[in-house]
Amino acid sequence: MSLSLLTVNVGAPSLDRAHRQLRWLAARPEQVLVLTETKATAGSQLLVESFTAAGYAVTFPDHAPGELGVMIVSKLPTTLDPLGAAMDYLPARAAGVVLDTTDGPLRVVGAYVPSRDATLDKTERKKTWITRFHAALDATATDAPLLLLGDLNVLEPGHTPAHRGQFVPFEYDFYTGLTTRHGLLDLFRHLHPDRVEHSWARRAELGYRYDHAHGSPVLAERLDACQYVHETRHTASDGSRLTDHSGLAVRVSLTAATTLLTSDPTTAASAQTESEPTLF
Repeated sequence: MSLSLLTVNVGAPSLDRAHRQLRWLAARPEQVLVLTETKATAGSQLLVESFTAAGYAVTFPDHAPGELGVMIVSKLPTTLDPLGAAMDYLPARAAGVVLDTTDGPLRVVGAYVPSRDATLDKTERKKTWITRFHAALDATATDAPLLLLGDLNVLEPGHTPAHRGQFVPFEYDFYTGLTTRHGLLDLFRHLHPDRVEHSWARRAELGYRYDHAHGSPVLAERLDACQYVHETRHTASDGSRLTDHSGLAVRVSLTAATTLLTSDPTTAASAQTESEPTLF
């Protein structure tokens, strides 16, 4: 059997949008979900409580007020990866779990790299986070393979279109450093060397491949699929959509040692709503 994972930026969802996202996520076949741009608000809390009530293993670091981060939801038993504790700057933006497979442990790390604008504060914030994340990866390195999933808010150097002038050397260095410093390969590029796809777009002709999956070489060797799931960006008849990012699904030929007994999280969400006291 293959081990399947999905990452998607949920866009700090409102409660209404979180309900719609929950229905979509509950119907997905992947065993592990890495959700980025979470926030300590009612929408993210709905996802936490619904998946937890349905028996999933949920990892949701403490989010400081107004801060964004990562949530990992798993149908497989997990233990905490040490990377989360090693992050000492904007720590909610990185989380990790360890999955037990029949070939040994697999580290799964989710990341939501800060975005920036032209201001010095936002630039230094992103640069500092990247520096600390590199250090955390170095400090927690083991022989176990690692799969990094999430919205990295950086582009590959040869990105199409080039978006010249929008990104600076330290951002491209972060992307390349995942391979040269940490030995992690861009799994989408490993399977699709020349394909042009985007996971976010201001306009159709101005797309960006922000959402990534990077893995240890042994994972690249056992990679069955790595593909973007664009339906999350489709606009419904009422003008709504799940999020402004495409998802990214990964499948590797590893088998989970055990699975959790889970139920439908949408049913759990309905039960929670019905059990809440009514105020008169």
